[in-house]
Amino acid sequence: MAKSFTRLFFSLSILAIAFLAVSTARYTPRPNSRFLSQAFDVPGNYTYVCDASRFAALGLDMKDFVYCDSSLPYDVRVKDLVDRITLEEKARNVIDVASGVPRIGLPPYKWWSEALHGVANVGSATFFDEVVPGATSFPNVILSAASFNQSLWKTLGQVVSTEARAMYNLGHAGLTFWSPNINVARDPRWGRILETPGEDPLTVGVYGVNYVRGLQDIEGTENTTDLNSRPLKIASSCKHFAAYDLDQWFNVDRRHFDAKVSEQDMTETFLRPFEMCVKEGDTSSVMCSFNNINGIPPCADPRFLKGVIREQWNLHGYIVSDCWAIDTIVQDQKFLDVTSEEGVALSMKAGLDLECGHYYNDSLATAVREGRVSEHDVDKSLSYLYVVLMRVGFFDGIPSLASLGKKDICNDEHIELAREAARQGIVLLKNDNATLPLKPVKKLALVGPHANATVAMIGNYAGIPCHYVSPLDAFSELGDVTYEVGCADVKCHNDTHVYKAAEAAKNADATIILVGTDLSIEAEERDREDLLLPGYQTEMVNQVTDLSTGPVILVVMCGGPIDISFAKNNPKIAAILWAGFPGEQGGNAIADIVFGKYNPGGRSPITWYENGYVGMLPMTSMALRPIESLGYPGRTYKFFNGSTVYPFGYGLSYTNFSYSLTAPTRSVHISLTRLQQCRSMAYSSDSFQPECSAVLVDDLSCDESFEFQVAVKNVGSMDGSEVVMVYSSPPSGIVGTHIKQVIGFERVFVKVGNTEKVKFSMNVCKSLGLVDSSGYILLPSGSHTIMAGDNSTSVSFPFQVNYHN
Repeated sequence: MAKSFTRLFFSLSILAIAFLAVSTARYTPRPNSRFLSQAFDVPGNYTYVCDASRFAALGLDMKDFVYCDSSLPYDVRVKDLVDRITLEEKARNVIDVASGVPRIGLPPYKWWSEALHGVANVGSATFFDEVVPGATSFPNVILSAASFNQSLWKTLGQVVSTEARAMYNLGHAGLTFWSPNINVARDPRWGRILETPGEDPLTVGVYGVNYVRGLQDIEGTENTTDLNSRPLKIASSCKHFAAYDLDQWFNVDRRHFDAKVSEQDMTETFLRPFEMCVKEGDTSSVMCSFNNINGIPPCADPRFLKGVIREQWNLHGYIVSDCWAIDTIVQDQKFLDVTSEEGVALSMKAGLDLECGHYYNDSLATAVREGRVSEHDVDKSLSYLYVVLMRVGFFDGIPSLASLGKKDICNDEHIELAREAARQGIVLLKNDNATLPLKPVKKLALVGPHANATVAMIGNYAGIPCHYVSPLDAFSELGDVTYEVGCADVKCHNDTHVYKAAEAAKNADATIILVGTDLSIEAEERDREDLLLPGYQTEMVNQVTDLSTGPVILVVMCGGPIDISFAKNNPKIAAILWAGFPGEQGGNAIADIVFGKYNPGGRSPITWYENGYVGMLPMTSMALRPIESLGYPGRTYKFFNGSTVYPFGYGLSYTNFSYSLTAPTRSVHISLTRLQQCRSMAYSSDSFQPECSAVLVDDLSCDESFEFQVAVKNVGSMDGSEVVMVYSSPPSGIVGTHIKQVIGFERVFVKVGNTEKVKFSMNVCKSLGLVDSSGYILLPSGSHTIMAGDNSTSVSFPFQVNYHN
């Protein structure tokens, strides 16, 4: 979302709410009072609506309002609330800065808060001041994803939501947070890769499920029978639906881009994380994106909003637009040349419940009166919204969360988790001659534009951190450090500072060079044009390395991949670490790994392409599979078989592991009835084609699973963690399918000489299903290959799917 408008929009929204409150009732806004008192002159501090003393202070009797009767089901209470509101008032409450209805005791509510990797200061509801000066800033998502640690992802969500709820109790945040970003990183140039869990749809989905569960779940209520009444710690929103992965590439921008996506790619790649987020994560919301999909704006597409998200996936919550998406539909895209009233009618009828913007406020009531959309549709949207607010305690409070406060923000435990998350994600890309962990040295040179990084480490959608620990801070605590910037900033426009950096390396026992990008290079509304280090950074690295007299360690901070082949192939650069954007504790995490306090175990969640790759295809080509007629290569590890700097899933350790396989299930036999038909699949001419090539997954019970166990032994000399990645490859000869795909993963800690057994149980349909060119999900018969581990340490076995009548 466009942060450049946030302050202006926030200010105008406050003025609008103030005007509304004064014009409709006798209450005066108090912007500096507690959250629920912002629009009412009410003595005392209130953290939920249905407080009898609050109603009394408003001159109202709470007993007169059924919507505050907590003994009744949410749907009954919400109906009472919606029935009391006029059409004009309804229009003012389906936007992100909702005005409330003062005459019935309903206060304003600001829907927009962010919690991508900590509570952010983006949005209208969250702010920091002397009461809450900061919140814990964890690594950006791309680095946390590199840990491939599902329990860590959930724990991060739990801690972020604890701080968010504490800030709400202190009047500094809302209860609805529009996170996480679960768009798949299709193209390495995309500026928002840092916000995402990477390029693999399953990994992205698993991250989303765990983070959402961490944000939302209240212990003991996760399996509530009626999910529409399940209490929420805070409410999340999975975004941006869908096929959104281009912001500003040359003259193409997200507000005008029409993503031409096949049904195959949509089902297989772009929708899968969202389906998991709704079905398995039980997210409270989905946000639709700016870009068109095959000529239709997602925020006005009933097929996706009502048909898929609401009905097929059974969303328990609301659908919200990306900010100013209706403005984009009407003004930028000029979709169907609709007027404002026609635009809001299209979106509301399509299933867009909440607009981040102003069009619903300005034009929805008129659209209803003109017969373009029914008031019943507006009522349904309000019902979805108010049920979520009831579940999250806005109306009744949640007693178990009421004590959260300042002590629960930026405490030692949370700051240590930020350090641990960064350590778990950092990836060791190169380590010649076991240079790392580095032995203690007398003189250390620390050079490069990120050597003293602070703000750059927290990346995008960040708040104010508790406390920065830069690399310079961390290494200076451990010895004698000479610091030289090398480049004035990451754009490194000239070599002015290179000489001093090289001299520092010449006189040091070891040199650490910290390079990479920041939000001036890759960010929202800023895609890259190449995959090279910016400006003179490469020259700086080479010159510093040439003059160094001790080992050189290169640390790269970036979100998307960078072609660092020059460093990979330089024998004087002994080790390379990728640190993503490591959060407020990034300096400590890097130092912990360099000096061996922590053994790196991260794996790259993206493919590190060579720079020439981006010259082979435009960013606007959405196809994942190669397009041979145009000479376009495939995308992601699933469909690209060319050379890379580092492949997806790559990562080294200070120790070594060996794998062995125990008792795998090797086949499944599925009996078909006369109602289940075999489907044909395209095979290459020289391949064997089974009599029954495949069956539609929707026609199968999909109860079958296969199990196996991987024994991971630490055969090295240091305790460490290993990520066991499990892939499947389809039967040979099927045309147009993936090379391999991730079907599971588990991170396991193994002490030296010990063996840990990791058990996997895989659903046959989910793990081995393929999406055909029409978008159907099929389960092919034949011999599938299951592989655990990477190419250097792996075990594999065939798994046979057989159909018979």
